Amino acid sequence: MKSGILKIAGFTTCKYFNDTKALLVSLSSVFPDKLKYEVKEFPTRDEYKNWLPSIQSILKTEHSTSPIVWLEGESKRFIGGASDTLSLCRNMLDLKESYLEDRSSSGVPNVLPFDPNHGFDYDLVVIGGGSGGLACSKEARKYVSKVAVLDYVKPSPIGSKWGLGGTCVNVGCIPKKLMHNAALLGEHIHDAKSYGWVGGDAPVHSWEALKDNVQDHIKGLNFQYRVSLREKEVNYINKLGKFVGPNTLECTDKNGKVETITAARFVIAVGGRPTTLECPGGEHAITSDDLFMKKQAPGKTCVIGAGYVALECGGFIHGLKQGSVTVLVRSMLLRGFDRETVDYVQKYMVHSGIDIKFGVLPTNVEKLPDGKFKVTYSNGESDIFDTVLCAIGRYADVAGLGIDSLGVKMNPKSGKIECVNEQTSVPHIYAIGDVVHGAPELTPVAIMAGRLLARRLFDNSNQLMVYKDIATAVFTPLEFGTVGLNEEEAVEKYGAGNIECYVSAFHPLEWSVVHKEVNCFSKIIVNKADNKVIGLQLATPNAGEIIQGFAAAFRKGLSYQDLLDTVGIHPTIAEEFTYMEISKSSGKSIEKSGC
Repeated sequence: MKSGILKIAGFTTCKYFNDTKALLVSLSSVFPDKLKYEVKEFPTRDEYKNWLPSIQSILKTEHSTSPIVWLEGESKRFIGGASDTLSLCRNMLDLKESYLEDRSSSGVPNVLPFDPNHGFDYDLVVIGGGSGGLACSKEARKYVSKVAVLDYVKPSPIGSKWGLGGTCVNVGCIPKKLMHNAALLGEHIHDAKSYGWVGGDAPVHSWEALKDNVQDHIKGLNFQYRVSLREKEVNYINKLGKFVGPNTLECTDKNGKVETITAARFVIAVGGRPTTLECPGGEHAITSDDLFMKKQAPGKTCVIGAGYVALECGGFIHGLKQGSVTVLVRSMLLRGFDRETVDYVQKYMVHSGIDIKFGVLPTNVEKLPDGKFKVTYSNGESDIFDTVLCAIGRYADVAGLGIDSLGVKMNPKSGKIECVNEQTSVPHIYAIGDVVHGAPELTPVAIMAGRLLARRLFDNSNQLMVYKDIATAVFTPLEFGTVGLNEEEAVEKYGAGNIECYVSAFHPLEWSVVHKEVNCFSKIIVNKADNKVIGLQLATPNAGEIIQGFAAAFRKGLSYQDLLDTVGIHPTIAEEFTYMEISKSSGKSIEKSGC
């Protein structure tokens, strides 16, 4: 600022002070040569009020609220409060009003103009080398020359660690799907007898061989990601980052060596980590951060949790025939998913031999002399296990990042970052992926959001990430696929009398000679007002592959009649959606027989 330094004073619990301070922090990062500022902050309102008369007399003003802002150069000039400061910045920096207002309602992203002559080390630093962070950094590198990715894996409580690629690649989607497939192969081997395959003993599964092959594949992916960053000329920094200033990161390597880097813009993509078990002996439980690298087979396993991670892991451990699986559930399975469809997943898991205990939690985990674990339940019962797996949720991995000191707003309930179109409350700091409050915790969501954000930040794009109508699948032993609203959500949004559900309980042809005693299930949820499909649910083999195809049609405004007018591929599971005409309101049996 050629005419002086902008000074701001206020107390730390004042919203207007914090908002104005965040504005100055952000604008100075984008226009470092034009805007200089200093902050004087007081921990309490009383301390601020006690100090205020001293500056009031100098500035010759009766301004008595927080903040107070003045321009200091050859002389002092009183500016005013929050709104006056905004107006001054707008005029001094020649900013269009639209850049300083929340334009999310108009569908246009709120992004400040980028000044390439910012004077920092990097145009963009992405904190987190998971799927979203890697996608964002490589996309940004197409438009600006100085991009870095900061990635550092903090070991789990029992010491598990991994390479570049984030949760999905190392301890999430990739190893989970491979082990799920291994369990399905075991089921197919069992079913093969009904298809005429005879002779020889049933093969015995080797956990060690599967674990080694999965880890070899993951290490190959880790290497490919590093090569890809090098080819795209994105600087990979294997260090733990912490904000020590609005545009400065303190970076610490594994040996404790510290360096600092600066950037004009930052994207936080640190994702989440599993919540640990909080009961006496909880330190003996492993999480999904440890399971896929476990040297010995899990054996008899106690799974604590009712979400998709708990059920997917419990499902494939049971399917690999390494030992029985008991799942401890506080209240219900897969909260937030369609209840009727979840019931079919639950029936299949129980039928396969998984013991699900509802209303039961662990109160103590005791390690026995032989290395096994005695788990005592809240109902007074107990059992002994080889492995205790805690899968009770995940938390945003932001502790120690230092964003609170910059005024980045966090959601007090979820502990995640509040964003509008991926922009935090500090305009030069953005966030994507699982760390964003309200965003689906899905790898493709983080990837898409990261790419679109990079284009908005550096390529004048206006395309926003749309966080609705996103299909997903749960890879339980009987897979669960879903897109759109579940029935409970549809009733809440439209009213029970304004929707219709078409349902079918059926055996796929593949099961016809195996004689399974449970059904698959599919559901179409329709808005009566316009005949539009507002939700699709299914619990079937290959549900993930099936729902992916229907998701594109759903996004384009699929109607119920569109489904009925589609000629199905016979005989397939997906075909079921093309002739489901039995509604729940009809009271007719939904169990299907024949083709």
